[in-house]
Amino acid sequence: MLKKIINAALALGTALCFGFATTAQAQTTDTTEVAPAAQPVVQQASVAEKPKKKSWYELISIRGYAQVRYNRLLETNDQLKCEQCDRSLGENGGLFIRRGRLIFSGNVSDRLYFYIQPDFASSASSSALNFFQLRDAYFDVALDKQKEFRFRIGQSKIPYGFENLQSSSNRLTLDRADALNSAIANERDLGVMFYWAPEKIRERFSMLTDEGLKGSGDYGVVGIGIFNGQTANKPEANNTQHVVARVSYPLQVGSKQIIEPGLQAYTGKYVITADQISSGVTVASEDLLKKGFTDQRIAASLVVYPQPFGFQTEYNLGRGPEFDPATSSIKVKRLHGGYAQAMYRMKLNEQVLIPFVKVQHYDGGKKHERDATSHTVYETEIGLEWLAFKNLELTADYSIGDRTTRNAANPDNRQHGSRLRLQAQFNF
Repeated sequence: MLKKIINAALALGTALCFGFATTAQAQTTDTTEVAPAAQPVVQQASVAEKPKKKSWYELISIRGYAQVRYNRLLETNDQLKCEQCDRSLGENGGLFIRRGRLIFSGNVSDRLYFYIQPDFASSASSSALNFFQLRDAYFDVALDKQKEFRFRIGQSKIPYGFENLQSSSNRLTLDRADALNSAIANERDLGVMFYWAPEKIRERFSMLTDEGLKGSGDYGVVGIGIFNGQTANKPEANNTQHVVARVSYPLQVGSKQIIEPGLQAYTGKYVITADQISSGVTVASEDLLKKGFTDQRIAASLVVYPQPFGFQTEYNLGRGPEFDPATSSIKVKRLHGGYAQAMYRMKLNEQVLIPFVKVQHYDGGKKHERDATSHTVYETEIGLEWLAFKNLELTADYSIGDRTTRNAANPDNRQHGSRLRLQAQFNF
């Protein structure tokens, strides 16, 4: 009897050992059988976990760019200058930091985006350089999850003119054309804008800048708004605001080409303050000094993005304050002018070369300058932009200009000449 019990126990132990060994071998050589049982546990745990709240440094993007110039190679006339363009042009102009921008931006929520851009190379005058000054400080409030409808509140670019909206870091020529840039010095003002664009077109706007095609950025298919009218970093000087409207649509033509036509206009009253008027200069009435001069413009734009050939042209006309040398007074006078630019984009491995030619003309006043200086401008530029790598961009720009300015200090100042201008841009 005892012998039978011992034999049965040995048989049971052998069976248990064999079964354990078999199971262990199966788990070591093939885990597919146990995976399905383990997987739901992991999935349930991940579903139960709450999304981790992002830290502030994950919400804010910091980037920037800087430009260093020298404008005096092959110069034929050191009196050929442009106050609204580049203060280092002409006599006593040397190496010059034209831009020094830092950009802070981010989506702090699903409906709120902020953008703040100071410049640490602003020029108060030709003898006072490199001031720290606010350029942009605005907040986009989206009305829908796709952000197709949004309000922009704060100091930002006014949607008037493609080249005005185009960042200096993207523009080919070293300065904007006088005709449209004379509308809004520094392109910015305090205001409230409303922008609309379908999600697909917003993506197209981003692509045109991200891929180096010299886009203007996303200012909507339709943009309307109000702004003070005295330009950026200046207080309002009357009790009325300017009104602006713009329509622009980047059309896909064929499989690759994109063409963007646009129309824009604004109207308002611009106040020429006492510090802008020279002694002896008159105006038609005291009312003009308080309520402001008529300031109205309309412009048409057409852009063919360089793939590889590109073309860009804009023309505007309107009315605004302008110095009249015959009467030594400031009057509301007609203005007109525009530009045309051709370019060709060549990609060589990671490098990009874009030769360009630009011609411009403007006949009218510049309300921001002393006595609303009258201008007659003819200028041709021939240049080449070389993107050596994504952080370094070099530009050579040969300009031939004929500029006549008229104000109280000099009622007929005509200067013409040519020069080779060089710029190094650093993207960081």
